[in-house]
Amino acid sequence: MQTPPPPSANRYELTTLRQAMQDIQAGRFRQPQALLAPLVAQQNEQALILHAFCLCGEGGVKEAARILASIGLRNPESLHPLQDLSELMAALNQREAAIAVCRAAMPYAPADTRIHNVLGDLLVQTGQFDAAIATLTQATAQQPENMLSHNLLSMAHTEQGTLDTALQCLTDCLHHEPDHVGTLANIGSVLAARGQMEQAFPYYRQALTLRPQDARIRVNHSIALLKAGRFAQGWTEHEWRFRLPGHTSLPIERLLPTLGPTTNLEGQRILITHEEGLGDTLMFLRYVRPLAERGAITHLWVPEALADLCRAVPGVHTVQVGGTTPAYNWHCPFISLPRVFAETAQPWGAAVPYIKPNSHKVSALAPLVPQNGQLNVGLVWGGAPRPTSHFAHMIDRRRSMSLHTLAPLGQLEGINFISLQKGYYAEQMMDPPDGMRLYDPTDSLHTMDDTAALMMALDVVVTVDTSVVHLAGALGKPVLLMDRYDNCWRWLHNSDNSHWYPTLRIFRQTTPRQWTDVVERVAQALATMVRQRA
Repeated sequence: MQTPPPPSANRYELTTLRQAMQDIQAGRFRQPQALLAPLVAQQNEQALILHAFCLCGEGGVKEAARILASIGLRNPESLHPLQDLSELMAALNQREAAIAVCRAAMPYAPADTRIHNVLGDLLVQTGQFDAAIATLTQATAQQPENMLSHNLLSMAHTEQGTLDTALQCLTDCLHHEPDHVGTLANIGSVLAARGQMEQAFPYYRQALTLRPQDARIRVNHSIALLKAGRFAQGWTEHEWRFRLPGHTSLPIERLLPTLGPTTNLEGQRILITHEEGLGDTLMFLRYVRPLAERGAITHLWVPEALADLCRAVPGVHTVQVGGTTPAYNWHCPFISLPRVFAETAQPWGAAVPYIKPNSHKVSALAPLVPQNGQLNVGLVWGGAPRPTSHFAHMIDRRRSMSLHTLAPLGQLEGINFISLQKGYYAEQMMDPPDGMRLYDPTDSLHTMDDTAALMMALDVVVTVDTSVVHLAGALGKPVLLMDRYDNCWRWLHNSDNSHWYPTLRIFRQTTPRQWTDVVERVAQALATMVRQRA
């Protein structure tokens, strides 16, 4: 988001605009209007933009649209102020308000393709794919050489699941600008999503030849390498994520280096930090014991939900939640640990199971699971929507499903379904599919340690791609993963098992965004387990 004010602003303007922006970013729209009024009266452009943001937040759609469209027309070569509005309202999970302003702005500037692009992007974020495609198709017709419009149109098709059309959008527009780096990289991404890994790599290489220091492209390239099983190169390339915001604030020069076959870490204090999702930390806890076996003193810095579980992992010396940075010799985010061990005899870390549940909790929680001789199946159908995070929100939309999608499982006999679902999707238990009875012990599950203990009473876990997959796999429990078509790198391409978790079976979509055949195959697998149990 652009940061007002311009360099020429005086101290009063600077203070006023900064305070107004802080209020707006916090979702307070009424207070800044009085603060901005003197500058708005002077037709200060930055103040007018912020005033329009406030109007949007308060429902003043038409006036906000008029102001922002007019400023956009006066600055045809700049980023449109609607782009800032879209990012602001997305961060507040108020995208529909921004969509309304974009629609109202179009009559004021019908030829301004930037408005179509902002609106199309917002429509994709809210899952309105047909409307997004119509809007962005109009933008490409209106300004055929606008590469951003073509790339956004491709993204809309990608999110809809029409990957062939998404790829066509990009290859068709490349003649306008054959060396357009973003388009080349996006072609690589779409090909990788389709599982065409070898075809994807030349496009990534071409993009990186033109822009070798682009961290985002290098990280996407690393994900394709890892998904193709090219781990040595993939782990090294994935370290480029440190040049993106939010990965680590610790000094890169003290990042734990790649170990040799006999590297001794005797007495070295290694700070191992949680970086992204709970699943990543659970997945790479397997490397703590090998570090300790080399003499390292391991100190884990993790979220509260993982703390008790981490304390029981062999090789862990101390665990910290929150607070200030402790003393250390080397630091290492969990996701870098595979790179650290890539050249050793333990490239996959400790063997499964490398997590041990609390035995007292196992005994205490076991009565929450039925003991009626039927197959006890843990069930998770959704992740975390995170609507204020653009990328995470779209990933969750692909990996999660409605509980009613699992209706065929409710028709199976000889099974107890035990919900492990927490968060937003748990509300769907109030309206289960016909025939499905769900036991719900989740009020007793406050941490991952609790969930691990309950899992020990289950026969199998059925889940979409969430942290539960990693927890069950790390415990050595049988787990059936219902996986999206354009799957995460860690499950590889065209594989139904995993070297990370020997007890894992993958049931992947054969058509993007379609779960029907996945659920049918899972139902068949569970029916087979019931027969084998009998």
